[in-house]
Amino acid sequence: QVQLVESGGGLVQPGGSVRLSCVVHGSIFSINDMAWYRQASGKQRELVATITSAGSTNYADSVKGRFTISRDNAKNTVSLQMNSLKPEDTAVYYCNGDNEDLYIDRIGSTWSGWGQGTQVIVSS
Repeated sequence: QVQLVESGGGLVQPGGSVRLSCVVHGSIFSINDMAWYRQASGKQRELVATITSAGSTNYADSVKGRFTISRDNAKNTVSLQMNSLKPEDTAVYYCNGDNEDLYIDRIGSTWSGWGQGTQVIVSS
């Protein structure tokens, strides 16, 4: 059974930093292109950063230069280092595959779902 477990959020002051982690259970993590998403209160979920299975990264313009996505295939973990945080970064952050689903085998079967997310609040 696939499970996404996000952690690391909390209350942080503007200009501060926080590191989010996501452990992925039940998929073949290494073949999945992964992503971080966020959803602010009253807004739609948006894509923040992606990392391919080969390690190539891409970022939303709003976080470019401040956030860094990384992965550790040995630990089935994808992380998001968030620096120079702004109040507008306040949101619940989720990890998932970059198409909002995950490959669970090598013949193309996928799983669609979300973890519980982790809340980040940027406020003084």
